[in-house]
Parts: sequence; structure tokens; C-alpha cells
Amino acid sequence: MSLSIPFVFAAVTTAFYTPPENIRGTAVRLPDDEANHAARVLRKKPGDEIVVVDGVGGWYQVRLDHVDRRQVTGQVIATQRNVGEPRYRLRVGLAMLKNRNRFETFLEKAAELGVAEVVPLVTARTEKTGFKRERAHNILLAAMKQCGRSRLVRLAEPQDLETTLADTNAGLRLLCHEHAATDQSFTEHLLAHRNATSIDVLIGPEGGFTDDEVADAGAAGWHIASLGTRRLRAETAAITAAAGVALVWG
Repeated sequence: MSLSIPFVFAAVTTAFYTPPENIRGTAVRLPDDEANHAARVLRKKPGDEIVVVDGVGGWYQVRLDHVDRRQVTGQVIATQRNVGEPRYRLRVGLAMLKNRNRFETFLEKAAELGVAEVVPLVTARTEKTGFKRERAHNILLAAMKQCGRSRLVRLAEPQDLETTLADTNAGLRLLCHEHAATDQSFTEHLLAHRNATSIDVLIGPEGGFTDDEVADAGAAGWHIASLGTRRLRAETAAITAAAGVALVWG
């Protein structure tokens, strides 16, 4: 006997972004680049309705009242808070990678998967200690608008591992390591702490964390978790961890 399972797909409208200071009462003004996109590319006109997000949880349905290449304004007709945001707060510390594109790939997926904050880590095996912040910000901004979120992923300043390990704010703290015992699976830790509301996950660079770093994490109260028997690239491990949290806790 065959079983037919219906799937329902919710349409997500790509939003426009404006900073909170551009929203005064019910009046909304788009920044120059967004106004240009609305007027020239999408050919919006007065009377059209768009979705605008402010990056700090505000979601607005806006009816446009003025549209030209230099300025687009409108009036809020409906508002919500934290649209597209998960019930938990996930912070992912990913060691900066030698290949910048791989780190940027994770940034995009982090936004899609509900990550609240990304911390670029400096570890013993980190080969690159800088990144292009403006480019990274633009990647996160575009991903937020596309995937239906209302909060912009926070991108922290690069941080050394010792400082990160000392942070005790999260309810569940996991360091992913390829040599962790297989009975210490990432998923099992998530299932055992489903009542937690925040989680920190650490992913090492090419070559992984050193034995001393793993020992220091364990001594600081972090759980050492396995993402499976296959060796994953760093950005793949970070994406897998974020997706795992979304599936188990979401």
C-alpha cells in the first residue's frame, strides 16, 4: 500500500531592509540602495505593498506612498515581532578559515538556519585572522531579507578560544570534535537538553582543535560532541550543527 503525504509550502516574500531610525511612527523610508532596487529593478509604484524588516525583530507590511529612484516612503499597515525567528538563541563560533569563500558560505547558511550570532574564532591552528567585515555584513543582510527573518545575525569581533571557553551564558555548550566518542553525539546532547533556551557551538579550523584545546573545553564545562563518523570540512560542520539544532529544537 502506498502512502501519500501532502506537503505544504509557505510562500516567503523577499523583504526590504531599513534601519530602525528610518521608521518613525507609521512612516517608513527605505535607504538609498533599497529605494533604488524597489524603484528601478522591481518597478514598485505608489499603492503597492511591501514587507520591510529592521534587523532587530521588527516586521512591517508597508503601503508605498512615494516612489522614485532617490526616495521610497510608505505607511505601516500591519506589524509583527520576531517573524522567522526560532524560540532558542544559537551562537556558533567558527574558526576563521584560510579560504574566505568557505567562511562566507557559512554566514549565508547561518542566517537561513536561525543562528543568532557568529563568532569568528582564533585557535591554535587558525591560519587566517581577518575577514572583510562590510562584505560579511552584506551577505548576512541579503540572507536575512531572502529567508524571511526579521533579525540580522550578529557578527562578533574575532575572539580567541580561551575567551570563548570562559563564557558561561549559554544553557548548553558544545565543542564539536572529530575524535569525540561516537556515544557523545551532537544530537544526543540536544535531545538531553531540550528545555534549554540557548546553545553555543564551537567548530575548529582546517585541522580541527588541538588535544589541549579540547581538554581545556572539557575542563571549562563544555560537552565534547561528535557530528558523525565522516570527516567534515569546517564550514560543513558548522552548517550541520546549525541545521541539527533547527531540526531537533525547532
